[in-house]
Amino acid sequence: MSTSAVRPAGPSTTAQHALEALRRAIVAGELRPGQRVRQEEIAEGLGVSVAPVREALRVLEQEGQVTYQPRRGYSVTELLVGDLEEIYELRQVLEARAARSALPTLDAETLDRIDLAARDCVVAAEAGDVAAELEANRRFHFALLESPGRTHAMRLIRLLWDSTEAYRALYYNSAEERQKAAEAHDRIRAAVRRGDADELVAELDDHRTRALVVLKRILAPDGA
Repeated sequence: MSTSAVRPAGPSTTAQHALEALRRAIVAGELRPGQRVRQEEIAEGLGVSVAPVREALRVLEQEGQVTYQPRRGYSVTELLVGDLEEIYELRQVLEARAARSALPTLDAETLDRIDLAARDCVVAAEAGDVAAELEANRRFHFALLESPGRTHAMRLIRLLWDSTEAYRALYYNSAEERQKAAEAHDRIRAAVRRGDADELVAELDDHRTRALVVLKRILAPDGA
């Protein structure tokens, strides 16, 4: 594996730094679904012992981003199309409820954060910076969905997002899909400005469905 996404973080490097480095490597596509994570190589790239890398991998395992197999170690989780379909179905249910709950609570400050995240997505898309677009896209969606009293739902939504991060990176590698995502964000923001919960949920569903269709085409181009 190239170690360009895994760089020394200085003397304060800890398991948190290792975790961030591994996340970057997954998003950048340096660690792809099914690929083995070589702990010693990661540790050497960071200039740390294997212990913090192992701790970071345990966190990623809990999130579903990596999988552990006895005698083989850790690898980036490889999902079947059926797994992705199930995850996206769960997201549809949870996010629809969260969006309906959050919409009446969105204040001016939150709306500004949503607009800023949408602009950051466009800037990153134009630069072809997948990692930056994923980060901005996450800010955009979670600013829309977070509301008081939805702590458990948001925890589950985050878990579902985390488990498919490597696959979102595949989706955003397409310039066409980056443009389509920006257009979807504009429609979502318009629904928010109108305060139309039904329209908002419908636009979120369409946005999510397109991503799933594209991922299925990437993962099973023959339709299998």
